[in-house]
Parts: sequence; structure tokens; C-alpha cells
Amino acid sequence: MRARAGRAWLLSCVLGLAGLSQVQAAAPSGTTGPDVTISTGAATGGTPPLPVEPLPASNQRNGREIYEEFRHGLADPRCDASTTSVRWKKHFGHAPGQLARANDDLLPLFGYVVDALRAADLPTEFALIPFVESGYKPGARSASGPAGLWQFIGVTARNHGVSMRAGYDGRLSPVDSTQAAVRYLKTLHGMFGGDWRLAVMGYNAGEYRILQSMRRAGMNAQNAKAAQLPGLSAITYAYVEKLHALACILQLADDREEWLRTLDRPVPRLASQTLPGDVASLESWATRQGHDPSLLRRLNPALAGGISPGSKPMRVLAPSDARPSRAIDYIAQAPARTEATMPAPAQGSSPGGSHTVRRGESAWTIARRYGMQPQQLLARNGLASSAVLKPGMVLKLEADAGGR
Repeated sequence: MRARAGRAWLLSCVLGLAGLSQVQAAAPSGTTGPDVTISTGAATGGTPPLPVEPLPASNQRNGREIYEEFRHGLADPRCDASTTSVRWKKHFGHAPGQLARANDDLLPLFGYVVDALRAADLPTEFALIPFVESGYKPGARSASGPAGLWQFIGVTARNHGVSMRAGYDGRLSPVDSTQAAVRYLKTLHGMFGGDWRLAVMGYNAGEYRILQSMRRAGMNAQNAKAAQLPGLSAITYAYVEKLHALACILQLADDREEWLRTLDRPVPRLASQTLPGDVASLESWATRQGHDPSLLRRLNPALAGGISPGSKPMRVLAPSDARPSRAIDYIAQAPARTEATMPAPAQGSSPGGSHTVRRGESAWTIARRYGMQPQQLLARNGLASSAVLKPGMVLKLEADAGGR
């Protein structure tokens, strides 16, 4: 798929927004697999969650946690016949099978992108863009020029601060390209009034084209309807349909107990890390840190040509270490998400009546440990289903007198 370049420099003149150029959407060939049959049951029904033992290692998490974070972050979780394209549901029917493969890097990479979007308070529908663009292959290249997870063209990459120099193409760095994509999507999301559909249309076709279409239709960011904007290419309209269909495919897949079991496995928690200046090669650093060198090679194709002596410090994607750190360290300027404030435990409560949240835990893993449903645990603590648990929070495990 290919999207025509938008004249983003005109928008910069009008709005004073520097560096907002269009992302060329081009999916390289061979990024889709065979279709699999997906249950069409209701997204809110299905099999109860499967029990999971919490993982002791801080550089791992359960694959179900990634899936739950994705679902909690969706802007539009509705999946009915009136909102979902049957064509694209069939086209992307292979997606759950890709996440299920234990010998594939897709699920940890998906988790890394979901974390980045959640940290920036953005809808997790955006985490499906690399599915469409590159099949979640960091080293994907299109014959027409775009490269990497997000399939940036060269000019767009440079405009968004992605380093491209002799021996190094930052578009092939999941860290550099995801940083650029999240910042760009953050700008588009704000520009179009928090409408994820308009934002992805701007990502695909260029924000200038979307603004021009809105003006012709007499619409603004508050009342614009993505499907009714005039004068855009069929590719741009289909881009929204693809992402929504993918979101629905993944939601409906959890009606299948066997698929849930495939996600119930340890998955590396990936984080951006800076290579020390004395590192001779990615492989030597991986060995020193106790990482699998072959995994780091796959995750960081931008360093396939080696590390030049005296080069600038470079960031790589690798399993996080045990030190407290932000997995997504480059979104510090983004507004923090509103976190739930946990109530203090009842006076005189015993240690057995509460649980202190540890790093890497979620409502799902904690609830399973104590033999309850996640919604039950959250309700007992006055929390919404989308609440994010932070390390150090104290959760009540027992219902108040007269409560549920």
C-alpha cells in the first residue's frame, strides 16, 4: 500500500507547526500470513480469564498483560457489523496467530509500542499501525523507499528527528522510529480534537489534506466525521477501517480459550537502553548484560553494519534490567496519564487482607493470585476498569462489611 506525500510544509506555514510532514504508508510485500478463523462472539463475553502465576523476574511479564493493556487503551472498543469492515477482518485474520507464536518477536514488540502509547496517553489503536505498515518487522523495507516498523520515508524521518547517516538508518531502530511516530501521533491527536480516526488519516495522507477536506466540508475537529470527509483517496478511508478491524479481531479472539493460553507465557519487557561508549559491538554488550545476542540483532537491525568507533551514543531495544527505570524514556514531555489514587488500607487490617503492588504486576495477575476476578478486585478498591496500578499502591483484598 502506498499513500501520496502531503504538503505538510504548507500546514507549518499556517499553523506554525514545524516538522509535521506526512508519513508515507507503504506495507512491504510478504507481511501478511494465512487467514485463521476467529470467533465472532461478543467482545464482552467469552471464556473467563485463565489463571497465571506472577513472574518473579522484572525484565519479563506475562503476555496476557500486554493484551489487557492494549484492550484497556482502545478509544473505540465497539465491534459490531455497522462499524467493522468484513473485508479487512478477513484480510487481517492472521493477526492473532502472529501474536500466539512463542518463537516470534511480535508480542514483545507489540508490548513495547503499547507501553509507549499508554505513556503518552494515546489510543492503543495506534499500536496496530505497524501491523498494517510492516507486519511488526523492525528491518522491513519497501521497494518504494519506506523502512522500519512505521515505514517512514526519508524526509519524514529526518523531519521528526530520526537520525539517518552513513552506516546508520534510524528508521530501522524500533526506539528511534517509535519515538518519532508517537510524538507525531501525539501532535495529530491534539490537532484533530482527540479523534483517533482523523489522526490516523492525517498520518496516512498528510495532515494538510485532512484539514483541507474538513474546510471544504465546513467541518472542524469537534464535529468532523472521518468517513464523510470529501476528496480523499480510498486508501486513506481504508486505513481507518483496517485499524478498527484489527482491533476487533484481537478483541474477539479472546473468546477462544486456546488462544488465550498461547498468550499465557513469559515475554521480555523491552526498553530503550543507551550503549556505553566503550562497546565494540552489539553482541559483546548483549553478552555482558546477559541478553541473547541473536534477539538483540533481530530487534536492532539499524546496527546490522556494526558500531563505528567514536560514534554518537546510540539507543538499542533490549530486555529491561532490574533497575527502576521508565521503559519509554523519550516521552517525558508528554502529559502524564491520570492515575488512580489508592485508598489506604483499613485500620487494623492484617497483611493477608491487602496486597502491595510490585513492579510489573497488573490487576489481572494480582486478582488471579488471590482467586478473584480483576473487576472484583478493582471494584473493592473503587477503581475503574481502565485504572493503571503503580508500584507501591496498596490494594484491599477483602470486601468491606456489608460489601461485595
